[in-house]
Amino acid sequence: MLTRRHFVVTSFALFSQPIANTATAAASSSQWAAWDAQVTPPDYDPATSNPWGFHPRFLPQRVETSRSLVPGDIHVDAVARYLYYIEADGTALRFGVAIARGNLYEPGIYSIRRKAKWPRWTPTADMIRRDPQDYAQFADGVPGGPANPLGARAFYLFEGGRDTYLRIHGTPYPRSIGGRASSGCVRMVMPHIIGLYDQVSAGATAHLYPAEQYVTAGS
Repeated sequence: MLTRRHFVVTSFALFSQPIANTATAAASSSQWAAWDAQVTPPDYDPATSNPWGFHPRFLPQRVETSRSLVPGDIHVDAVARYLYYIEADGTALRFGVAIARGNLYEPGIYSIRRKAKWPRWTPTADMIRRDPQDYAQFADGVPGGPANPLGARAFYLFEGGRDTYLRIHGTPYPRSIGGRASSGCVRMVMPHIIGLYDQVSAGATAHLYPAEQYVTAGS
């Protein structure tokens, strides 16, 4: 089990942004770029930009981590509301997140089998049944865009070959970061997940720890 000693704050480093190279991405790249710019603050600096007003500890930071962790994997500390992306040099990139409210949060070990830019969102049947006043009107889905609940990027979590309908995704509600707000997914600030997206490979493992279990200090 991961413990507090695995994560010690050091300095923050920026992500690189590889250029998309698929035909589909190229066809949509101008629209995606326009939306990315729309949701990114002017003069954006990941280490300091915080127009959303959440606690500064939720800004991206580089941290040290146990070298026994698999590079490329994601670990979500549901108690401290942190997501860690593990790198090959024994460090991790840490981001603030929001998790699901109540018993809708589902800890477990998942495979990221799909990733998408500005994805379409469709509420699940359970969401519509649970809150029809909020979700029934969107039963046919919502196209990608800045107001879409999945935001700028999404990682799709699977168990074996089964889509769990759980996602790690951007959110148009950045003030929810640090809280329990979603219907099951892990939320990130849109510029943060835009920076992380190209670093995460399909097939990586996402570890979502129980909300009652500490993984790291809430520093």
